[in-house]
Amino acid sequence: MNQTLIGVMSDTHDNLPMIDRAVTKLNEMHVELTLHAGDYVAGFVVPRLKELKSKLTGVFGNNDGDHELLKRRFSEYPNMEIRNSFAEVLVAGVKIALLHGGNRELLEALISSGNFDFAVYGHSHVAEVSQRGKTLVINPGEVCGYLTGKPTIGVIDTIKHEARIIEI
Repeated sequence: MNQTLIGVMSDTHDNLPMIDRAVTKLNEMHVELTLHAGDYVAGFVVPRLKELKSKLTGVFGNNDGDHELLKRRFSEYPNMEIRNSFAEVLVAGVKIALLHGGNRELLEALISSGNFDFAVYGHSHVAEVSQRGKTLVINPGEVCGYLTGKPTIGVIDTIKHEARIIEI
């Protein structure tokens, strides 16, 4: 079985140079899919993500102001989609919950449900990889680097059922 790598990012917060670095790193790693857990903030971020060589699936975060503008910008690129505040992503035989994570009660319910192989969230800007029952929980930290001073992304290996955080 071939290895399937999924890139994960969150909390880009309009930081274009860091977004470019994240896209470059994900392309170098040949990820087959990229998940974005929200907080793009403005519509001008979206064209920077078009350089990804993988498909991108994203959700809204709490700092994403104009949802209609973001939806329009995403619709301009056939390899990109934004799926409101939650997405159930089925890829490579695994089920992934993708959400921003601002609603902690909802996040915990999804993780503890046992219905997902992976749960990807952002919001806290704190990178995390932890196993919770059947579910591997991944917070890729923050692409922007504003709160921690350490811009990061994550990568999921669906075959090994593991994830790691990568500083960019």
